[in-house]
Amino acid sequence: MPALPPVRALLETAVGAVGGAERPGQVEMAEAVGRAIRTGDHLAVQAGTGTGKSLAYLVPAIRHAVEKGTTVVVSTATIALQRQLVDRDLPRLAKALAKDLRRTPTFAILKGRRNYLCLHRLDAPEEPEDQGLFDPFAVSRLGREVTRLREWASDTETGDRDELVPGVSDQGWRQVSVSARECLGVSKCPIGSDCFAERARAEAGKADIVVTNHALLAIDALQGYQVLPEHDVVVVDEAHELVDRVTSVATGELSAASVGIAARRVGRLVEEGLADRLAEAGEGLGMLLEDVPAARMDAIPDPVRTTVAVIRDAAHACVTALGPEKKDDVETATARKLALSVLDEVHDTAERILESFDPPEPDRRDVVWVSRENDRPAVMRIAPLSVAGLLRERLFGETTTVLTSATLTLGGSFDALARQWGLPPEQRQGRQADGAATAKEAPHDKSDIRWSGLDVGSPFDHAKSGILYLAKHLPPPGRDGLPDAVLDELAELVEAAGGRTLGLFSSMRAAKHATQALRDRLGTDILCQGEDSTSLLVKKFAEDPATSLFGTLSLWQGVDVPGPSLSLVVIDRIPFPRPDDPLASARQRSVEAHGGNGFLTVAATHAALLLAQGAGRLLRSTSDRGVIAVLDPRISTARYGGFLRNSLPPFWTTTNPQVVRGALTRLAAQG
Repeated sequence: MPALPPVRALLETAVGAVGGAERPGQVEMAEAVGRAIRTGDHLAVQAGTGTGKSLAYLVPAIRHAVEKGTTVVVSTATIALQRQLVDRDLPRLAKALAKDLRRTPTFAILKGRRNYLCLHRLDAPEEPEDQGLFDPFAVSRLGREVTRLREWASDTETGDRDELVPGVSDQGWRQVSVSARECLGVSKCPIGSDCFAERARAEAGKADIVVTNHALLAIDALQGYQVLPEHDVVVVDEAHELVDRVTSVATGELSAASVGIAARRVGRLVEEGLADRLAEAGEGLGMLLEDVPAARMDAIPDPVRTTVAVIRDAAHACVTALGPEKKDDVETATARKLALSVLDEVHDTAERILESFDPPEPDRRDVVWVSRENDRPAVMRIAPLSVAGLLRERLFGETTTVLTSATLTLGGSFDALARQWGLPPEQRQGRQADGAATAKEAPHDKSDIRWSGLDVGSPFDHAKSGILYLAKHLPPPGRDGLPDAVLDELAELVEAAGGRTLGLFSSMRAAKHATQALRDRLGTDILCQGEDSTSLLVKKFAEDPATSLFGTLSLWQGVDVPGPSLSLVVIDRIPFPRPDDPLASARQRSVEAHGGNGFLTVAATHAALLLAQGAGRLLRSTSDRGVIAVLDPRISTARYGGFLRNSLPPFWTTTNPQVVRGALTRLAAQG
């Protein structure tokens, strides 16, 4: 069979087909991805907005999958990027490359089982597990949602929750879906042959490219059962989110509610006394946690330790009483499976919490804390101090991996994120032209983890398109809200810009404070996150250049507004994690206990990543112009300021407010 065209030629065909122009950074990235796939070396690529990084990794990925008859997995952090890949990029690429590849490449999207309607569960949804649903209005709403889901089940081709518009509540969806642990399995389920989740998995197993999310990638890698099809290459887009998403998957929780659900599910299947013992222990935990501060637990109080041990033992006793799997009728088998899934989770989390306090603190691998959110009852949570070892062993040790994002170099280096990923110090490789693998490029044993970093730059001329304004003269931020001097500065900037401002605040309290203060002073509209759905607020902001939008964390990474509606991004303070954040503070202390710089490794790295993401909201097209204004003087005066500034794009920098206001006024006049 004749060799397939090289990556460079395929990229030219793809770019021509979608009406684009060749970009040097895109070409460099595509050839580097192709080389990494051939050699088995891992690759981290920083590619700025506008580089066209999706095509730069999809083209070599498709070529490899077609040539080798294998599957490449592409993992993203957001639904928006998944939809872009599956609805726009991959269909156009498949059509454009079909002739050169001598067949049409195939692709599929795969999500966790919870995202698909379960037809078996639909026939017999459980009674609501949330006791708050004894509210008659909530029960009535839930009933309407389940009725609507039954009607939708006869129309949908995929059973994918994201295709249900308008959607339903999480409580409603839980009535008609199952997790992987709860699923009976295709061979035992009476409707297994029609299962939406199994159908999606079957399609993914035949596809050249499978698009999934970081959470499912983590489950596949970390939890010991295969959910993704066999694959030899993973591309991790939005890789700056990888550690947080893997940490979330590896986080467990224990509460009165979770124990109560387990007791209710097993109650009809075992002796009443066993289920009652578990339920009483859960209630006891709930009462004890009422008196425990919502904070990290450096030591576990004896009453809490004893109660968690009782929960562990009671859950184990219930599992033992269920006994081995029998040839039960379907209804009993379903009830047993649903009970086992939550019993195992309760038992394993309780055991993990108890074991986490056994070693002395510097050697602990997990952090435990108590959380109270939105006035709900307290929950005990446990998360790994680091996922570096898990990623090194289960991802990089098994599969060739390409990591990419617009934000991977912090402080001018890949080192900070590489440490979090579990990669060794970078081994820089010489660049070679695309073509057949040379002897030097021969694939190597995965236990020898080698990787390289590549920054292909950006099509934007940051120094000519943007100004980084460091408000060095302002007072440092305090705990009593935004100082009057900061509000005055903010008002002057927004007024000079004629609206057109995205305000990124470190807390919702600060965003609301600024919104209220400036609405009383300015003649332009200000929208505030939380007043409507975020997507609708962003739409309104984009449609009216005289409007500003203020908000917090999700806006730092989720806003894409090219054009004249956005010419000023204001950051109120350096986004360090909260001092009382249990996971960040524990990680920082662990680094220090082992001789490292905990502040720089954890807090400053977290802040640098968010600052870079926030600054990335300004330039979304090559014609955009504007200002990034940081109203926290510590970025100029503190010792760590250089690290933070080096994490930002190379904007022209000034500390002169008159220069900035003049530039904004001229931009506003241009419309």
